[in-house]
Formats: sequence, structure tokens, C-alpha cells
Amino acid sequence: MGMVQTLGDFLDRLLNRRAKELFGVKPVSTVELNDYLDRCTKAYRGDPDWLNDDDGVVTINFAQTVAAEVALLTTMNAEITLTGSPRAEWLQEQVNTILAALRQWCEYGCAYGTAIIKPYGDGVELVLPDRFRIVANDGGKITGVVFIDRRHDPASDRWFSRLEYHRIEDGIYTVSNRYFQGVSEKDEGRQVAMEVTPWVDDAIADDATIEGADRLLFGIFRTPAANNKEPGSPMGLPVFATALEELKDLDVAYSRNAEEITDSKRMVLLDTDRLFATGQNPPPAGKRREAAIQSNGFPKFVKAVEGMGSMEREVYHEINPSLETDKRLTGINALLSQIGFKCGFSNGYFVFNEKTGMVTATQVESDDRRTLQMVNDMRKALKSCLADTITALNWFADAYGLAPKGAYEIAYDFADLTLNEEEDKARWWGYVVQGKVPAWVYFAKFEGYTEEEAKALVAAADTEDPDLAPEE
Repeated sequence: MGMVQTLGDFLDRLLNRRAKELFGVKPVSTVELNDYLDRCTKAYRGDPDWLNDDDGVVTINFAQTVAAEVALLTTMNAEITLTGSPRAEWLQEQVNTILAALRQWCEYGCAYGTAIIKPYGDGVELVLPDRFRIVANDGGKITGVVFIDRRHDPASDRWFSRLEYHRIEDGIYTVSNRYFQGVSEKDEGRQVAMEVTPWVDDAIADDATIEGADRLLFGIFRTPAANNKEPGSPMGLPVFATALEELKDLDVAYSRNAEEITDSKRMVLLDTDRLFATGQNPPPAGKRREAAIQSNGFPKFVKAVEGMGSMEREVYHEINPSLETDKRLTGINALLSQIGFKCGFSNGYFVFNEKTGMVTATQVESDDRRTLQMVNDMRKALKSCLADTITALNWFADAYGLAPKGAYEIAYDFADLTLNEEEDKARWWGYVVQGKVPAWVYFAKFEGYTEEEAKALVAAADTEDPDLAPEE
């Protein structure tokens, strides 16, 4: 990178330096942890530090695959329902916006280790670690965060920055805002009043206090595993953080296998005397030779070479490289298994050889217990973040009169990863046979009927043909 400063480096310096100058605070995380998290971020984005053009090492970006898989399992069929009052109805509208992006947001949280769901005005947004710094924490509880927001004003062609400092001190919640104007994207600019910035319509005070708030007014999602790089840090680690070396080895193994396949092309080397008439002197060369070979109907794998001038020394040689794919696949699967285990999955979760055959829910619980535990822990972390986000939205509704006051109840629902449909159907049909559940419930639950259609079907069976019943 040399002396070239990236936008990320600029924002990092701006956020750290301005936060110290204006608020007298600095990030609680060390430079070493930040460098490690930056290495993880590059791996997730598909630009790991082990790429090597000279050695042919590319990346299959498996770090992103791991983060995406954890997010998929964590948010599968996620539903959040709020009831109890008109306030609950308003909160439900905001939560629906979060649900629409929840899987993607969860993936980012898994990939970066820490992410914040932050209410603003009449909406919510996801803020990643490059746009905030944790500056205070008390026994693991985060009590101070500085955010940075950047906007470009096309009319004036100016860049504006806003630093927003949230903290709880002596039981008082305070939010401070400071604004800057620059002439380019990487210009720190000078401090200006809010009235000349794009945030003027938000009417945000430079300093504001909120009474009664005992927690920061946003949700913080942190991966549940301990931060072994900096014990006691409030920052979480990416879900693949402990498997960086294995991810590197996987990319090398894949690159070697892909290179071998690329070089495995069959080739037949033939003397030019065998390809062209003896009277053609000299035979065509270069591209003309290749064109002549193709025009004569020879396969593409035929390559013309110069002979040695005698029949005894004419050239005819076949090259048929053998592949070591099976052996390499064994090594790749071993790496995949190591990566999966270190990322919290059950052994063998990631393999190129597909699992075959039907498994029961009991087998799933036995074989994938480690995966299920990991997903359960991730869901707890996600629900804690969402609960704090909803609390923050409720405070905003009170502060700005966005919805009538009222109590609300939250219900979370996620997919049961051990559910087996055939076993579930058999169990529910048993309930019907035992007279514990009406037959129409079974039809509506498993056969695609509406409640009205299912009840009509049962009524028709009772009146016309009592023997009508679905097979088990």
C-alpha cells in the first residue's frame, strides 16, 4: 500500500483523533486487537493477506461462507411479535424493517465480531466497527461509544462529518454531537455549526441528556465466544477468527488443485513433417501453423513441433497428465472439518462429499449437538441485541412523541433445527387417532388446507364416508 492512505485509514484516524480532542476519550481496544480484526475483515471481504499472484494462491473466500452459514442458521424463520398496545403496533413496524434485513445484518455481525443496530429519527441502521469506537466499559458493560457519520452535499460539493458521543456517567445519559466540513472525501475539515450541515433538518442539539435511561440507546451484537486476543475487551471476535491459518491452508490447497487441473490438458506433439505435405517448405510458423492445423481438422490438443530431419528421429509424443484430485480432496476435507470445528460447527459439517440418506431428529441432535449449541448461543446474543434495540426505539417514541405510550410484550420465534417433518406428521396423526386433536388441525398443518377447507373435508368425511382418512 506504501504511502497511499485508504478511506478506511482516514476514517480511523479522524475518528480516533477527533474523539480524543473533543471528548477526551480514546478507544478501549488495543492496536494489536485492531490489527487482528483488520486481518479478519480482509479475509471476509475476499482480500486475505496470504494472496500470492507469483505463487498462484487465490482465495475461495470461505470466511464469508462460514459467516453466512452461521447467520443463516441463527436467523432461520426468525419472527418477532409485539403485542399489547398501540405503542406495540408502532414498534412492530420498526421491527419489521429490521427483520427484512436481519440475516444480512447478522452475517455482518458474525464477520466483524461486533455490530450495532442503532435507531435514528424514524428508522434503524446497522453500524459496523469502522464507523464507531467503544471508549468506555464497566465490567464488560459498554458505557461509552463514539459514532462517525459522513455525508456528501452535491450542491456545495462539500463533505460533512458528525461525531456522536453516547455515554452514561453517574447515572446520566448524555449525547454530544460535533460537526465538520471538508472540501474532499479525505479532508478532515474544520468544525462548523449544525445549521450549515445536512443534519440541520434533524434539529439535533450539540449536547442533550436523557433522564431515566440506564443503558445505551442502541443494540450491540457481539459474538458469544471469549475474546482470547484481548481478554476483558468488550469487542467480539469474528466467528472464523480462530481458523485463519486453516483458511489460509484451504486456499493454498484449492489453488494447487485448481492449478493442477488447469495444467492437465491433454497434448499430442507431432513433427511438422507428419502434419504438412513434404513439398511445403518451410511449414507455416506461429499462428499460421496453428490455423493450418485447425483447418486440416486436427484436434486442438495437437501441437506441431520441429522434427530432427530424419524418419528415425521424428517426433510423436502424447502428454496425458494424471490428476491427484482424490488425494487432494481428502486433504481439503480435513481442512474443512478443522475449520468447521474451530468455528463452532459439529465435526464434518463442511465437506465436499455430500451426506446421504434420511436422518431423524434424534440423529440430528446427536450428530450436530455442537452446531446446535453454537446456534443457540448466537440466537441468545442476537435476541439480547434486538431487545435493547426495541427498548431504545421505545425511548425514542417517548422523547419525540412518535406513538402513544403503552406497554408491550415481545415474543421471539426461530426455526427448530432438529425438526423432522415426517416424524412430526406421524406424531400429529397419532394425536388424531388417539382423539387428542381434531383431524382438521392435521390437514391444515401438514396438507396445505386452510382451516375452513380442512373443517369442510372432515365434515364431508363424517357425513358421507366415515372411512375417509389420510394414510399414515
